[in-house]
Amino acid sequence: MVDVSALSAEEKANLELAHEYMRIAYTPGLGSGENVAHLCAADNSFVGPTTFPGTDTLEQYADAHGELMTKLDDLHFVSFDIEMVQGDRVAFRYTATGTHKGAPHGDIQPTGRQATWTASALFRCENGKLVEFVKEWNKLPMWEQLGWPVEECLTYTNA
Repeated sequence: MVDVSALSAEEKANLELAHEYMRIAYTPGLGSGENVAHLCAADNSFVGPTTFPGTDTLEQYADAHGELMTKLDDLHFVSFDIEMVQGDRVAFRYTATGTHKGAPHGDIQPTGRQATWTASALFRCENGKLVEFVKEWNKLPMWEQLGWPVEECLTYTNA
């Protein structure tokens, strides 16, 4: 955990901003672009081609993640394993868990299987808004635990 007393006022605000985005975007039924828009700069960017390909903004990510949470409707954080703040940068390494008991995943009806996974979220803040979110997440362990098609996790094909 971050020693908040050692942070500048700007760093504290940036940490709170990133936590609020994560809280909203990772709460089933709440995660959506509309619900995080007030936290995001107008010209923000999301970088995470292995996470949700074609997703380019923080609002689009919240929408895509919200759709995933219709399938894992009990998704929640187990822990924030690492939190770091330096100036305009906030970094999290976290563990999350969820059960496929909501909507179907493609043709796969809810399996009741639970998955636990880790990921990293790297944010850049500017003028009290999020301007960049870089997500590092290997979806494969989650997909395997849930029994979902692992081919969906491929980022390279030899076509």
